[in-house]
Amino acid sequence: MRLLKHVSLLGIALCLSGCSTTITNLTPSRQTRNTTGLYPFEMVFSSNQKSLRKETVQPSVIVGLQTYPMQPAPVLKNRWETLVPIAADQKIVHYRFKVDFQYEAVPVRRSGSDLSAPYQLEIVDQ
Repeated sequence: MRLLKHVSLLGIALCLSGCSTTITNLTPSRQTRNTTGLYPFEMVFSSNQKSLRKETVQPSVIVGLQTYPMQPAPVLKNRWETLVPIAADQKIVHYRFKVDFQYEAVPVRRSGSDLSAPYQLEIVDQ
């Protein structure tokens, strides 16, 4: 009985310390207003989840009710970027990153997603 308790505790500890994903925001918190109205958003997605299918990773930026898909940054691994249109009169932008992906499970592949903490971008006039 005591051995079963130790094995159960070890299993729980392994599950809790096993898989983790991280979304790292690389977007500056302040950007100067520009004439195009397009602003770059960047992030890094990393995961040690072995069952994650890397080719299925699909990150996006959520601004209000709009979602903007991101593309892989050239040359850099796990780094994603996109340009987001922001209205000329808007000074503060609240946003989040969302990453959709698939992972191997028994008996079939499953879908998952991660949502970042909320962030704020300030657009400052020159």
